[in-house]
Amino acid sequence: MAKLTHLDDKGAARMVDVGAKAVTARTALAEGYIRMNAKALKALTDGTHPKGDAIAAARIAGIMAAKKTGELIPLCHPLALESVTVDFTTESDGIRVRSEASLTGKTGVEMEAMTATSMALLTLYDMGKSLDKGMRIEAIRLLEKTGGKSGTWRAAD
Repeated sequence: MAKLTHLDDKGAARMVDVGAKAVTARTALAEGYIRMNAKALKALTDGTHPKGDAIAAARIAGIMAAKKTGELIPLCHPLALESVTVDFTTESDGIRVRSEASLTGKTGVEMEAMTATSMALLTLYDMGKSLDKGMRIEAIRLLEKTGGKSGTWRAAD
Protein backbone atom coordinates (compact mmCIF):
# COMPACT_ATOMS: atom_id res chain seq x y z
CA MET A 1 0.00 0.00 0.00
CA ALA A 2 1.31 3.47 -0.87
CA LYS A 3 2.32 5.71 1.99
CA LEU A 4 0.13 8.79 2.44
CA THR A 5 2.41 11.80 2.79
CA HIS A 6 0.02 13.79 5.01
CA LEU A 7 0.00 11.13 7.73
CA ASP A 8 2.82 10.36 10.14
CA ASP A 9 3.83 6.81 11.20
CA LYS A 10 1.02 6.77 13.79
CA GLY A 11 -1.64 7.97 11.34
CA ALA A 12 -1.84 11.53 12.63
CA ALA A 13 -2.29 14.37 10.14
CA ARG A 14 0.80 16.44 9.40
CA MET A 15 1.99 19.07 6.99
CA VAL A 16 4.58 17.60 4.64
CA ASP A 17 8.11 18.92 5.20
CA VAL A 18 9.25 20.37 1.86
CA GLY A 19 12.45 21.90 3.25
CA ALA A 20 14.81 19.53 1.44
CA LYS A 21 12.94 19.54 -1.87
CA ALA A 22 14.47 21.20 -4.92
CA VAL A 23 13.16 24.53 -6.13
CA THR A 24 11.76 24.05 -9.64
CA ALA A 25 9.34 25.79 -11.97
CA ARG A 26 5.92 24.26 -11.36
CA THR A 27 2.60 24.62 -13.14
CA ALA A 28 -0.81 23.01 -12.89
CA LEU A 29 -3.85 23.16 -15.18
CA ALA A 30 -7.31 22.20 -13.93
CA GLU A 31 -10.78 22.32 -15.41
CA GLY A 32 -14.41 21.95 -14.48
CA TYR A 33 -17.82 22.42 -16.04
CA ILE A 34 -21.16 23.90 -15.04
CA ARG A 35 -24.29 22.78 -16.90
CA MET A 36 -27.32 25.06 -17.00
CA ASN A 37 -30.44 25.94 -18.91
CA ALA A 38 -30.33 28.23 -21.95
CA LYS A 39 -31.75 31.24 -20.08
CA ALA A 40 -29.05 31.12 -17.40
CA LEU A 41 -26.31 30.50 -19.98
CA LYS A 42 -27.34 33.54 -21.99
CA ALA A 43 -27.55 35.79 -18.93
CA LEU A 44 -24.17 34.68 -17.58
CA THR A 45 -22.34 35.06 -20.89
CA ASP A 46 -23.88 38.02 -22.71
CA GLY A 47 -23.01 40.66 -20.10
CA THR A 48 -26.63 41.60 -19.34
CA HIS A 49 -27.00 39.77 -16.02
CA PRO A 50 -28.59 42.08 -13.41
CA LYS A 51 -25.77 41.30 -10.94
CA GLY A 52 -23.14 42.43 -13.46
CA ASP A 53 -20.43 40.70 -15.46
CA ALA A 54 -20.58 37.12 -14.18
CA ILE A 55 -17.48 35.99 -16.04
CA ALA A 56 -15.38 38.84 -14.62
CA ALA A 57 -16.64 38.13 -11.11
CA ALA A 58 -15.92 34.40 -11.48
CA ARG A 59 -12.42 35.08 -12.83
CA ILE A 60 -11.57 37.32 -9.87
CA ALA A 61 -13.08 34.80 -7.43
CA GLY A 62 -10.94 32.04 -8.92
CA ILE A 63 -7.74 34.04 -8.72
CA MET A 64 -8.47 35.12 -5.14
CA ALA A 65 -9.26 31.54 -4.14
CA ALA A 66 -6.01 30.23 -5.62
CA LYS A 67 -4.12 32.75 -3.48
CA LYS A 68 -5.98 31.54 -0.36
CA THR A 69 -5.68 27.78 -0.96
CA GLY A 70 -3.30 27.32 1.98
CA GLU A 71 -5.95 28.83 4.26
CA LEU A 72 -8.85 26.84 2.81
CA ILE A 73 -7.41 23.32 2.57
CA PRO A 74 -5.93 21.82 5.73
CA LEU A 75 -2.25 20.84 5.47
CA CYS A 76 -1.80 22.70 2.17
CA HIS A 77 1.29 24.93 2.12
CA PRO A 78 0.74 28.67 1.68
CA LEU A 79 2.41 29.50 -1.63
CA ALA A 80 3.75 32.65 -3.25
CA LEU A 81 2.06 32.17 -6.61
CA GLU A 82 3.65 33.88 -9.59
CA SER A 83 0.70 33.52 -11.95
CA VAL A 84 -2.93 32.42 -11.94
CA THR A 85 -5.19 32.50 -14.98
CA VAL A 86 -8.86 31.54 -15.13
CA ASP A 87 -10.43 31.14 -18.59
CA PHE A 88 -13.99 30.41 -19.69
CA THR A 89 -15.37 28.65 -22.75
CA THR A 90 -19.09 28.78 -23.50
CA GLU A 91 -20.48 25.48 -24.74
CA SER A 92 -23.99 24.48 -25.82
CA ASP A 93 -25.24 23.61 -22.33
CA GLY A 94 -22.84 25.37 -19.99
CA ILE A 95 -19.48 26.93 -19.29
CA ARG A 96 -16.08 25.21 -19.07
CA VAL A 97 -13.58 26.77 -16.68
CA ARG A 98 -9.83 26.19 -16.96
CA SER A 99 -7.40 27.53 -14.40
CA GLU A 100 -3.63 27.51 -14.45
CA ALA A 101 -1.34 28.30 -11.54
CA SER A 102 2.43 28.57 -11.56
CA LEU A 103 5.41 29.38 -9.37
CA THR A 104 9.03 28.56 -8.80
CA GLY A 105 9.16 26.67 -5.54
CA LYS A 106 9.45 23.47 -3.53
CA THR A 107 5.90 22.17 -3.84
CA GLY A 108 3.30 21.88 -6.59
CA VAL A 109 0.35 24.08 -7.42
CA GLU A 110 -2.25 21.44 -8.28
CA MET A 111 -4.50 22.39 -5.38
CA GLU A 112 -4.31 26.08 -6.30
CA ALA A 113 -5.43 25.39 -9.87
CA MET A 114 -8.25 23.12 -8.68
CA THR A 115 -9.35 25.64 -6.04
CA ALA A 116 -9.41 28.44 -8.63
CA THR A 117 -11.56 26.33 -10.92
CA SER A 118 -13.91 25.31 -8.12
CA MET A 119 -14.45 28.84 -6.85
CA ALA A 120 -14.99 30.24 -10.35
CA LEU A 121 -17.67 27.57 -10.92
CA LEU A 122 -19.31 28.29 -7.56
CA THR A 123 -19.39 31.99 -8.39
CA LEU A 124 -21.12 31.27 -11.69
CA TYR A 125 -23.64 29.16 -9.80
CA ASP A 126 -24.23 31.92 -7.27
CA MET A 127 -24.81 34.50 -9.98
CA GLY A 128 -27.08 32.25 -12.05
CA LYS A 129 -29.07 30.40 -9.40
CA SER A 130 -32.09 32.71 -9.72
CA LEU A 131 -32.42 31.53 -13.34
CA ASP A 132 -31.53 27.85 -12.85
CA LYS A 133 -31.31 26.32 -9.39
CA GLY A 134 -30.61 22.95 -11.02
CA MET A 135 -27.23 23.93 -12.46
CA ARG A 136 -24.68 21.13 -12.08
CA ILE A 137 -21.03 21.63 -11.32
CA GLU A 138 -19.10 18.60 -12.53
CA ALA A 139 -15.87 17.10 -13.77
CA ILE A 140 -13.47 19.20 -11.73
CA ARG A 141 -10.10 17.62 -12.35
CA LEU A 142 -6.40 18.13 -12.84
CA LEU A 143 -5.44 18.13 -16.52
CA GLU A 144 -1.68 18.59 -16.20
CA LYS A 145 1.11 19.37 -13.78
CA THR A 146 4.77 20.09 -14.44
CA GLY A 147 7.88 20.40 -12.30
CA GLY A 148 9.13 18.76 -9.18
CA LYS A 149 10.61 15.32 -8.67
CA SER A 150 7.80 13.57 -10.55
CA GLY A 151 8.12 15.82 -13.61
CA THR A 152 5.25 16.23 -16.03
CA TRP A 153 1.92 14.46 -15.64
CA ARG A 154 -1.05 14.72 -18.04
CA ALA A 155 -4.55 13.31 -17.72
CA ALA A 156 -4.98 10.33 -20.03
CA ASP A 157 -8.03 11.65 -21.83
